[in-house]
Amino acid sequence: MNQMQPHNQSEQKFLNKIAFLDNKQRENIIPPEVFISQMPIQKNHTLLDIGAGSGFFTIPMAENTLNKVYAMDPDKRMLNIIEEKAKIKGLNNIELIQDYLENLSIQHDSIDFVMASLILHELNSLSEALLVIYEILKAGGHLLCLEYEKDDTILEGPPMEIRIKSDELERILVLTGFKIVKKTKINDAIYTILAVKTMFGFSARNNSNSNSRLGNLISVFPL
Repeated sequence: MNQMQPHNQSEQKFLNKIAFLDNKQRENIIPPEVFISQMPIQKNHTLLDIGAGSGFFTIPMAENTLNKVYAMDPDKRMLNIIEEKAKIKGLNNIELIQDYLENLSIQHDSIDFVMASLILHELNSLSEALLVIYEILKAGGHLLCLEYEKDDTILEGPPMEIRIKSDELERILVLTGFKIVKKTKINDAIYTILAVKTMFGFSARNNSNSNSRLGNLISVFPL
């Protein structure tokens, strides 16, 4: 019986995560179809959902473009759920990627819109993650970050020590080369930042000063 406990705990943790991701209350706070319809997404755009989970945003993203939507998540079980939801909706433009952002091999300057919903606080290095996203975005492409505010008075959400303060995220986005388009409070606990990759932005790996730029980012926001 004890030998089965870790497996059961893992399964229960997964089921709890699914219950949260597909929670009706979450859908009422952030209606995914309405939310995505308000984003700068066009029918010919190629999209990426980072940490796609159960496809809360992936599915409406796929409904808003005729091009490909990459759904990236390291958990194969999550991707299986997205695949089933896509079949039910009759969507065939979703490509599933089982991987971590740090290892993402999508071509540089190929994505028009990136969704990063409640995932950035889970990454080992925010600085490096945003550089990866910056590189794969086209010039003029957008990134939408959705996170819990780091505020001791807000109990809802992940542990306080891993949350990202909205002002901190805004600063590091700008340092990476993004321009802030809009900053919004969904409610007291959740905020979004919409940023755009500037036309004359910085490409970390193709620039001879990439190492010093990353060093500057890390010095401001330690790993």
